[in-house]
Amino acid sequence: MTIIRDRISAMSLMPGARLPSIRRLSETMSISKSTVVEAYDRLVAEGIIQARRGAGFYVAEKNHPPLISSDFADTHNRNINPYWVMRQSLSNTETTFRPGCGWLPSDWLPEEAIRRALRQIARNPASNISEYDEPLGLPLLRQLLSTRLREQGVTAAPSQILLTDSGTNALDLICRTFIRSGDTVLIDDPCYFNFRGLLLAQGVNLVGVPYTPQGPDLESFARLCTQYRPKLYLCNSGIHNPTGATIQPATAHRLLKLAEQHDLILVEDNIFADFHQNPPPLLAELDGLERVIHIGSFSKSLSAATRTGYIAARPDWLENLTDMKLATNFASNALSSQIIYQLLTDGSYRSHIEKIRVRLAECQTRTRQKLLNAGFKLWCEPVGGMFLWAQLPDDLPEGVDSDTIARRALDHNIVLAPGNIFSQSQTCSQFMRFNVAQSVHPKIFDTLRQIMYLPAT
Repeated sequence: MTIIRDRISAMSLMPGARLPSIRRLSETMSISKSTVVEAYDRLVAEGIIQARRGAGFYVAEKNHPPLISSDFADTHNRNINPYWVMRQSLSNTETTFRPGCGWLPSDWLPEEAIRRALRQIARNPASNISEYDEPLGLPLLRQLLSTRLREQGVTAAPSQILLTDSGTNALDLICRTFIRSGDTVLIDDPCYFNFRGLLLAQGVNLVGVPYTPQGPDLESFARLCTQYRPKLYLCNSGIHNPTGATIQPATAHRLLKLAEQHDLILVEDNIFADFHQNPPPLLAELDGLERVIHIGSFSKSLSAATRTGYIAARPDWLENLTDMKLATNFASNALSSQIIYQLLTDGSYRSHIEKIRVRLAECQTRTRQKLLNAGFKLWCEPVGGMFLWAQLPDDLPEGVDSDTIARRALDHNIVLAPGNIFSQSQTCSQFMRFNVAQSVHPKIFDTLRQIMYLPAT
Protein backbone atom coordinates (compact mmCIF):
# COMPACT_ATOMS: atom_id res chain seq x y z
CA MET A 1 0.00 0.00 0.00
CA THR A 2 2.72 2.42 -1.01
CA ILE A 3 0.16 4.86 -2.40
CA ILE A 4 -1.71 5.19 0.89
CA ARG A 5 1.50 5.38 2.91
CA ASP A 6 2.80 8.16 0.62
CA ARG A 7 -0.45 10.11 0.79
CA ILE A 8 -0.41 9.94 4.59
CA SER A 9 3.23 11.07 4.68
CA ALA A 10 2.41 13.98 2.34
CA MET A 11 -0.60 14.89 4.55
CA SER A 12 -3.01 14.29 1.64
CA LEU A 13 -4.76 11.94 4.02
CA MET A 14 -5.02 13.63 7.40
CA PRO A 15 -5.11 11.88 10.78
CA GLY A 16 -8.61 10.50 11.38
CA ALA A 17 -9.51 10.37 7.68
CA ARG A 18 -11.46 7.32 6.58
CA LEU A 19 -9.83 5.08 3.99
CA PRO A 20 -11.61 3.47 1.03
CA SER A 21 -13.45 0.26 1.85
CA ILE A 22 -11.85 -3.05 0.95
CA ARG A 23 -14.35 -3.60 -1.88
CA ARG A 24 -13.97 -0.09 -3.30
CA LEU A 25 -10.16 -0.16 -3.25
CA SER A 26 -10.18 -3.62 -4.79
CA GLU A 27 -12.36 -2.45 -7.69
CA THR A 28 -10.50 0.85 -8.16
CA MET A 29 -7.08 -0.74 -8.33
CA SER A 30 -8.19 -4.00 -10.01
CA ILE A 31 -6.65 -6.17 -7.33
CA SER A 32 -8.15 -8.93 -5.20
CA LYS A 33 -9.86 -8.21 -1.89
CA SER A 34 -7.42 -10.50 -0.10
CA THR A 35 -4.54 -8.34 -1.34
CA VAL A 36 -6.22 -5.23 0.06
CA VAL A 37 -6.90 -6.96 3.38
CA GLU A 38 -3.26 -8.03 3.65
CA ALA A 39 -2.05 -4.51 2.82
CA TYR A 40 -4.39 -2.89 5.35
CA ASP A 41 -3.28 -5.40 8.00
CA ARG A 42 0.35 -4.44 7.37
CA LEU A 43 -0.44 -0.73 7.75
CA VAL A 44 -2.34 -1.44 10.98
CA ALA A 45 0.65 -3.41 12.30
CA GLU A 46 2.93 -0.46 11.47
CA GLY A 47 0.63 1.91 13.37
CA ILE A 48 -0.06 3.97 10.24
CA ILE A 49 -3.81 3.22 10.12
CA GLN A 50 -6.37 1.98 12.63
CA ALA A 51 -9.12 -0.61 12.22
CA ARG A 52 -12.46 0.32 13.80
CA ARG A 53 -14.81 -2.60 14.25
CA GLY A 54 -17.81 -2.21 11.96
CA ALA A 55 -16.64 1.19 10.69
CA GLY A 56 -13.69 0.45 8.43
CA PHE A 57 -10.13 1.76 8.38
CA TYR A 58 -8.90 5.23 9.34
CA VAL A 59 -5.60 7.10 9.29
CA ALA A 60 -4.11 6.81 12.76
CA GLU A 61 -4.44 9.91 14.90
CA LYS A 62 -0.74 9.61 15.74
CA ASN A 63 1.07 7.87 12.93
CA HIS A 64 4.57 9.11 13.75
CA PRO A 65 6.54 7.14 16.36
CA PRO A 66 7.61 9.08 19.43
CA LEU A 67 11.06 10.62 19.25
CA ILE A 68 13.59 9.05 21.58
CA SER A 69 16.28 11.26 23.00
CA SER A 70 18.93 8.60 22.49
CA ASP A 71 18.31 8.85 18.74
CA PHE A 72 19.99 12.24 18.92
CA ALA A 73 22.78 11.29 21.31
CA ASP A 74 26.19 12.52 20.20
CA THR A 75 27.82 9.11 19.92
CA HIS A 76 30.86 10.75 18.34
CA ASN A 77 31.79 12.50 21.60
CA ARG A 78 30.85 9.73 24.04
CA ASN A 79 33.62 8.49 26.31
CA ILE A 80 35.56 5.81 24.49
CA ASN A 81 34.98 2.62 26.46
CA PRO A 82 33.84 -0.96 25.69
CA TYR A 83 30.33 0.25 24.89
CA TRP A 84 31.58 2.94 22.48
CA VAL A 85 32.90 0.51 19.88
CA MET A 86 29.85 -1.75 20.26
CA ARG A 87 27.52 1.16 19.51
CA GLN A 88 29.60 2.35 16.57
CA SER A 89 30.00 -1.12 15.05
CA LEU A 90 26.29 -1.92 15.34
CA SER A 91 25.18 1.36 13.74
CA ASN A 92 24.58 -0.35 10.44
CA THR A 93 24.89 1.77 7.31
CA GLU A 94 26.05 0.55 3.93
CA THR A 95 28.73 3.24 3.70
CA THR A 96 30.40 2.43 7.03
CA PHE A 97 33.66 0.49 7.13
CA ARG A 98 34.32 -1.57 10.27
CA PRO A 99 37.94 -2.65 10.65
CA GLY A 100 37.37 -2.32 14.41
CA CYS A 101 34.44 -4.74 14.70
CA GLY A 102 34.75 -8.36 15.84
CA TRP A 103 32.85 -10.31 13.20
CA LEU A 104 33.07 -11.46 9.60
CA PRO A 105 31.44 -9.55 6.74
CA SER A 106 27.94 -10.83 6.02
CA ASP A 107 28.89 -11.94 2.51
CA TRP A 108 31.43 -14.33 4.06
CA LEU A 109 28.69 -16.19 5.92
CA PRO A 110 26.65 -19.12 4.52
CA GLU A 111 23.36 -17.28 4.12
CA GLU A 112 21.97 -19.64 1.47
CA ALA A 113 22.77 -22.66 3.63
CA ILE A 114 20.98 -20.98 6.55
CA ARG A 115 17.92 -20.32 4.38
CA ARG A 116 17.98 -23.93 3.20
CA ALA A 117 18.15 -25.14 6.80
CA LEU A 118 15.19 -22.94 7.70
CA ARG A 119 13.15 -24.41 4.82
CA GLN A 120 14.01 -27.95 5.86
CA ILE A 121 13.03 -27.25 9.47
CA ALA A 122 9.76 -25.66 8.34
CA ARG A 123 8.87 -28.68 6.18
CA ASN A 124 9.61 -31.24 8.89
CA PRO A 125 6.50 -31.86 11.05
CA ALA A 126 8.74 -33.07 13.87
CA SER A 127 10.56 -29.73 14.12
CA ASN A 128 9.97 -27.65 17.24
CA ILE A 129 8.83 -24.23 16.08
CA SER A 130 6.45 -23.39 18.93
CA GLU A 131 7.51 -25.01 22.22
CA TYR A 132 10.14 -24.19 24.84
CA ASP A 133 13.23 -26.35 24.62
CA GLU A 134 14.24 -28.64 27.47
CA PRO A 135 16.45 -27.17 30.23
CA LEU A 136 19.83 -28.24 28.79
CA GLY A 137 18.79 -27.53 25.21
CA LEU A 138 18.31 -29.59 22.05
CA PRO A 139 19.58 -33.17 22.80
CA LEU A 140 20.70 -33.82 19.22
CA LEU A 141 22.87 -30.70 19.18
CA ARG A 142 24.36 -31.47 22.61
CA GLN A 143 25.24 -34.99 21.42
CA LEU A 144 26.93 -33.53 18.36
CA LEU A 145 28.82 -30.95 20.43
CA SER A 146 29.99 -33.73 22.74
CA THR A 147 31.46 -35.52 19.72
CA ARG A 148 33.09 -32.33 18.42
CA LEU A 149 34.65 -31.60 21.82
CA ARG A 150 35.96 -35.16 22.06
CA GLU A 151 37.74 -34.61 18.73
CA GLN A 152 39.45 -31.62 20.41
CA GLY A 153 40.50 -33.75 23.38
CA VAL A 154 37.74 -32.58 25.75
CA THR A 155 35.61 -35.30 27.32
CA ALA A 156 32.15 -33.88 28.00
CA ALA A 157 29.03 -36.02 27.96
CA PRO A 158 25.87 -34.46 26.46
CA SER A 159 24.60 -34.09 30.04
CA GLN A 160 27.62 -31.84 30.74
CA ILE A 161 26.72 -29.41 27.96
CA LEU A 162 24.28 -26.53 28.41
CA LEU A 163 23.03 -24.65 25.34
CA THR A 164 22.78 -20.87 25.58
CA ASP A 165 21.64 -18.11 23.26
CA SER A 166 25.22 -16.91 22.61
CA GLY A 167 28.72 -16.88 24.00
CA THR A 168 27.86 -13.65 25.81
CA ASN A 169 24.81 -15.30 27.35
CA ALA A 170 27.04 -18.18 28.48
CA LEU A 171 29.45 -15.74 30.15
CA ASP A 172 26.58 -13.93 31.84
CA LEU A 173 25.23 -17.19 33.28
CA ILE A 174 28.68 -18.11 34.62
CA CYS A 175 29.17 -14.69 36.21
CA ARG A 176 25.73 -14.77 37.82
CA THR A 177 26.34 -18.28 39.16
CA PHE A 178 29.89 -18.08 40.49
CA ILE A 179 30.66 -14.49 41.42
CA ARG A 180 29.07 -11.83 43.59
CA SER A 181 29.46 -8.08 43.72
CA GLY A 182 32.81 -7.22 45.23
CA ASP A 183 34.54 -10.48 44.23
CA THR A 184 37.81 -10.19 42.32
CA VAL A 185 37.99 -11.51 38.76
CA LEU A 186 41.18 -11.72 36.69
CA ILE A 187 41.19 -10.93 32.98
CA ASP A 188 43.95 -10.56 30.44
CA ASP A 189 45.28 -7.09 29.77
CA PRO A 190 44.47 -6.50 26.96
CA CYS A 191 41.36 -8.68 26.62
CA TYR A 192 38.10 -8.82 24.67
CA PHE A 193 36.35 -5.56 25.55
CA ASN A 194 33.01 -7.25 26.24
CA PHE A 195 34.65 -9.23 29.06
CA ARG A 196 35.27 -5.89 30.72
CA GLY A 197 31.78 -4.56 30.00
CA LEU A 198 30.03 -7.70 31.24
CA LEU A 199 32.09 -8.04 34.41
CA LEU A 200 31.88 -4.38 35.35
CA ALA A 201 28.09 -4.69 35.08
CA GLN A 202 28.33 -7.43 37.74
CA GLY A 203 30.02 -5.02 40.17
CA VAL A 204 33.20 -7.08 40.51
CA ASN A 205 36.73 -5.93 41.29
CA LEU A 206 38.36 -6.35 37.90
CA VAL A 207 42.13 -6.93 37.79
CA GLY A 208 44.16 -7.20 34.60
CA VAL A 209 46.94 -9.74 34.04
CA PRO A 210 49.58 -8.55 31.54
CA TYR A 211 49.33 -10.64 28.38
CA THR A 212 52.31 -11.86 26.35
CA PRO A 213 52.58 -13.59 22.96
CA GLN A 214 52.81 -16.90 24.88
CA GLY A 215 49.78 -16.26 27.10
CA PRO A 216 49.26 -14.53 30.46
CA ASP A 217 52.36 -13.37 32.30
CA LEU A 218 52.60 -16.12 34.92
CA GLU A 219 54.68 -14.22 37.45
CA SER A 220 52.08 -11.45 37.49
CA PHE A 221 49.30 -14.04 37.60
CA ALA A 222 50.77 -15.73 40.68
CA ARG A 223 51.38 -12.40 42.43
CA LEU A 224 47.84 -11.17 41.75
CA CYS A 225 46.33 -14.44 42.97
CA THR A 226 48.18 -14.06 46.26
CA GLN A 227 47.28 -10.38 46.58
CA TYR A 228 43.58 -10.48 45.61
CA ARG A 229 42.43 -14.10 46.09
CA PRO A 230 40.30 -13.97 42.90
CA LYS A 231 37.29 -16.23 42.37
CA LEU A 232 37.62 -16.56 38.61
CA TYR A 233 39.92 -16.01 35.62
CA LEU A 234 38.33 -15.34 32.23
CA CYS A 235 40.40 -15.83 29.09
CA ASN A 236 40.65 -16.80 25.41
CA SER A 237 42.84 -19.88 25.17
CA GLY A 238 42.63 -20.52 21.43
CA ILE A 239 42.86 -17.33 19.40
CA HIS A 240 43.24 -14.43 21.78
CA ASN A 241 41.09 -11.36 21.30
CA PRO A 242 42.41 -8.71 20.59
CA THR A 243 46.02 -9.78 19.99
CA GLY A 244 45.55 -12.91 17.87
CA ALA A 245 48.13 -14.72 20.04
CA THR A 246 47.79 -18.35 21.14
CA ILE A 247 48.52 -19.61 24.64
CA GLN A 248 51.48 -21.98 24.56
CA PRO A 249 51.29 -25.49 26.11
CA ALA A 250 53.94 -24.81 28.77
CA THR A 251 52.09 -21.65 29.83
CA ALA A 252 48.79 -23.51 29.92
CA HIS A 253 50.18 -26.28 32.17
CA ARG A 254 51.67 -23.79 34.63
CA LEU A 255 48.46 -21.72 34.58
CA LEU A 256 46.42 -24.76 35.62
CA LYS A 257 48.80 -25.49 38.49
CA LEU A 258 48.45 -21.92 39.74
CA ALA A 259 44.66 -22.14 39.47
CA GLU A 260 44.66 -25.29 41.59
CA GLN A 261 47.05 -23.74 44.11
CA HIS A 262 44.83 -20.68 44.55
CA ASP A 263 41.45 -22.47 44.21
CA LEU A 264 40.52 -20.50 41.10
CA ILE A 265 37.90 -21.22 38.43
CA LEU A 266 39.18 -20.82 34.85
CA VAL A 267 36.65 -19.81 32.20
CA GLU A 268 37.91 -20.65 28.71
CA ASP A 269 36.13 -18.69 25.97
CA ASN A 270 36.98 -20.43 22.70
CA ILE A 271 34.48 -18.97 20.24
CA PHE A 272 37.12 -18.54 17.51
CA ALA A 273 38.27 -22.17 17.74
CA ASP A 274 37.30 -23.19 14.21
CA PHE A 275 39.32 -20.38 12.64
CA HIS A 276 42.53 -22.05 13.90
CA GLN A 277 43.97 -24.63 11.49
CA ASN A 278 46.13 -26.43 14.10
CA PRO A 279 44.95 -25.36 17.55
CA PRO A 280 47.08 -26.06 20.62
CA PRO A 281 45.68 -28.12 23.53
CA LEU A 282 42.72 -26.48 25.23
CA LEU A 283 42.72 -25.75 28.95
CA ALA A 284 39.63 -27.95 29.22
CA GLU A 285 41.56 -30.78 27.57
CA LEU A 286 44.51 -30.48 29.94
CA ASP A 287 42.28 -30.05 32.99
CA GLY A 288 39.55 -32.57 32.17
CA LEU A 289 36.83 -30.03 33.09
CA GLU A 290 37.73 -30.21 36.77
CA ARG A 291 38.52 -26.53 37.25
CA VAL A 292 37.89 -25.21 33.73
CA ILE A 293 34.55 -24.13 32.29
CA HIS A 294 34.59 -24.22 28.49
CA ILE A 295 32.51 -21.87 26.32
CA GLY A 296 31.82 -22.08 22.60
CA SER A 297 29.58 -20.28 20.13
CA PHE A 298 28.60 -20.13 16.46
CA SER A 299 27.77 -16.43 16.32
CA LYS A 300 31.14 -15.54 14.77
CA SER A 301 31.51 -18.51 12.44
CA LEU A 302 27.94 -18.98 11.18
CA SER A 303 25.48 -16.23 11.99
CA ALA A 304 25.16 -13.39 14.47
CA ALA A 305 21.39 -13.47 13.90
CA THR A 306 21.10 -17.20 14.66
CA ARG A 307 22.72 -16.99 18.05
CA THR A 308 23.67 -20.24 19.74
CA GLY A 309 26.38 -20.90 22.29
CA TYR A 310 27.15 -23.56 24.86
CA ILE A 311 28.86 -24.27 28.16
CA ALA A 312 30.74 -27.48 28.97
CA ALA A 313 31.41 -28.01 32.67
CA ARG A 314 31.61 -30.64 35.37
CA PRO A 315 28.20 -32.04 36.44
CA ASP A 316 27.75 -30.22 39.77
CA TRP A 317 28.63 -26.86 38.24
CA LEU A 318 26.38 -27.50 35.26
CA GLU A 319 23.46 -28.17 37.62
CA ASN A 320 23.86 -24.69 39.11
CA LEU A 321 24.31 -23.11 35.70
CA THR A 322 21.13 -24.79 34.46
CA ASP A 323 19.17 -23.44 37.42
CA MET A 324 20.51 -19.95 36.65
CA LYS A 325 19.51 -20.34 33.01
CA LEU A 326 15.98 -21.31 34.03
CA ALA A 327 15.78 -18.37 36.42
CA THR A 328 17.01 -15.77 33.91
CA ASN A 329 16.27 -17.16 30.40
CA PHE A 330 13.88 -20.03 31.09
CA ALA A 331 14.94 -21.76 27.87
CA SER A 332 17.39 -21.34 25.01
CA ASN A 333 16.28 -20.59 21.45
CA ALA A 334 14.98 -23.88 20.08
CA LEU A 335 14.77 -22.68 16.50
CA SER A 336 18.37 -21.40 16.45
CA SER A 337 19.57 -24.69 17.93
CA GLN A 338 17.84 -26.64 15.17
CA ILE A 339 19.36 -24.40 12.49
CA ILE A 340 22.86 -24.91 13.91
CA TYR A 341 22.32 -28.67 14.15
CA GLN A 342 21.16 -28.79 10.53
CA LEU A 343 24.22 -26.87 9.31
CA LEU A 344 26.63 -28.99 11.35
CA THR A 345 25.22 -32.25 9.99
CA ASP A 346 24.55 -31.53 6.30
CA GLY A 347 28.16 -30.79 5.37
CA SER A 348 27.65 -27.04 5.06
CA TYR A 349 29.71 -26.07 8.09
CA ARG A 350 32.85 -28.04 7.30
CA SER A 351 33.18 -26.68 3.76
CA HIS A 352 32.28 -23.17 4.95
CA ILE A 353 34.99 -23.16 7.64
CA GLU A 354 37.64 -24.45 5.25
CA LYS A 355 36.92 -21.54 2.90
CA ILE A 356 36.91 -19.05 5.78
CA ARG A 357 40.36 -20.17 6.96
CA VAL A 358 41.79 -19.67 3.47
CA ARG A 359 40.19 -16.24 3.10
CA LEU A 360 41.34 -15.13 6.56
CA ALA A 361 44.91 -16.20 5.81
CA GLU A 362 44.87 -14.18 2.58
CA CYS A 363 43.37 -11.12 4.29
CA GLN A 364 45.81 -11.39 7.18
CA THR A 365 48.75 -11.30 4.76
CA ARG A 366 47.38 -8.27 2.92
CA THR A 367 46.36 -6.37 6.06
CA ARG A 368 49.70 -7.08 7.75
CA GLN A 369 51.51 -5.54 4.79
CA LYS A 370 49.19 -2.51 4.71
CA LEU A 371 49.80 -1.89 8.41
CA LEU A 372 53.56 -2.16 8.00
CA ASN A 373 53.47 0.16 4.99
CA ALA A 374 51.54 2.70 7.09
CA GLY A 375 54.20 2.63 9.82
CA PHE A 376 52.45 0.34 12.32
CA LYS A 377 54.34 -2.35 14.24
CA LEU A 378 52.77 -5.77 14.81
CA TRP A 379 52.73 -7.04 18.40
CA CYS A 380 52.85 -10.70 17.30
CA GLU A 381 52.37 -12.89 14.21
CA PRO A 382 49.04 -14.74 14.66
CA VAL A 383 48.76 -18.26 13.26
CA GLY A 384 45.06 -17.89 12.52
CA GLY A 385 41.91 -15.91 13.13
CA MET A 386 40.83 -12.44 12.13
CA PHE A 387 42.72 -10.08 14.48
CA LEU A 388 45.96 -8.14 14.30
CA TRP A 389 47.14 -6.08 17.30
CA ALA A 390 49.15 -3.18 15.95
CA GLN A 391 51.14 -0.39 17.58
CA LEU A 392 50.87 3.13 16.17
CA PRO A 393 53.77 4.64 14.21
CA ASP A 394 56.48 6.26 16.35
CA ASP A 395 56.46 9.59 14.48
CA LEU A 396 52.87 10.73 15.15
CA PRO A 397 52.33 14.28 16.44
CA GLU A 398 52.46 14.66 20.20
CA GLY A 399 49.12 13.94 21.87
CA VAL A 400 47.76 11.76 19.05
CA ASP A 401 46.78 8.31 20.30
CA SER A 402 44.42 5.57 19.17
CA ASP A 403 41.40 7.27 20.80
CA THR A 404 42.14 10.44 18.82
CA ILE A 405 42.47 8.51 15.57
CA ALA A 406 39.28 6.53 16.23
CA ARG A 407 37.25 9.73 16.74
CA ARG A 408 38.67 11.26 13.58
CA ALA A 409 37.93 8.09 11.60
CA LEU A 410 34.24 8.33 12.50
CA ASP A 411 34.04 11.52 10.41
CA HIS A 412 35.00 9.32 7.45
CA ASN A 413 32.52 6.53 8.32
CA ILE A 414 35.26 4.23 9.56
CA VAL A 415 34.87 2.41 12.90
CA LEU A 416 38.18 1.59 14.56
CA ALA A 417 38.94 -0.25 17.80
CA PRO A 418 41.35 1.84 19.94
CA GLY A 419 43.57 -0.06 22.34
CA ASN A 420 42.37 1.16 25.71
CA ILE A 421 38.88 -0.29 25.30
CA PHE A 422 40.61 -3.66 25.69
CA SER A 423 42.83 -2.64 28.61
CA GLN A 424 41.87 -2.65 32.27
CA SER A 425 45.07 -0.77 33.16
CA GLN A 426 44.50 1.75 30.33
CA THR A 427 48.05 1.21 29.04
CA CYS A 428 47.22 0.44 25.39
CA SER A 429 46.65 3.93 24.02
CA GLN A 430 49.27 3.31 21.32
CA PHE A 431 47.57 0.16 20.00
CA MET A 432 44.63 -0.74 17.77
CA ARG A 433 42.91 -3.99 16.90
CA PHE A 434 42.30 -4.62 13.20
CA ASN A 435 39.85 -7.20 11.87
CA VAL A 436 41.60 -8.40 8.70
CA ALA A 437 38.34 -9.53 7.10
CA GLN A 438 36.93 -6.00 7.47
CA SER A 439 40.12 -4.15 6.46
CA VAL A 440 40.25 -4.87 2.73
CA HIS A 441 38.84 -1.59 1.36
CA PRO A 442 41.61 0.82 0.24
CA LYS A 443 39.76 3.80 1.74
CA ILE A 444 40.57 2.56 5.26
CA PHE A 445 44.34 2.89 5.03
CA ASP A 446 44.23 5.90 2.72
CA THR A 447 42.18 7.67 5.38
CA LEU A 448 44.40 6.47 8.22
CA ARG A 449 47.46 8.00 6.57
CA GLN A 450 45.63 11.31 6.30
CA ILE A 451 44.21 11.56 9.81
CA MET A 452 47.02 10.04 11.92
CA TYR A 453 49.42 12.89 11.27
CA LEU A 454 47.05 15.76 11.93
CA PRO A 455 48.13 17.78 15.00
CA ALA A 456 46.32 17.09 18.26
CA THR A 457 43.78 19.75 19.18
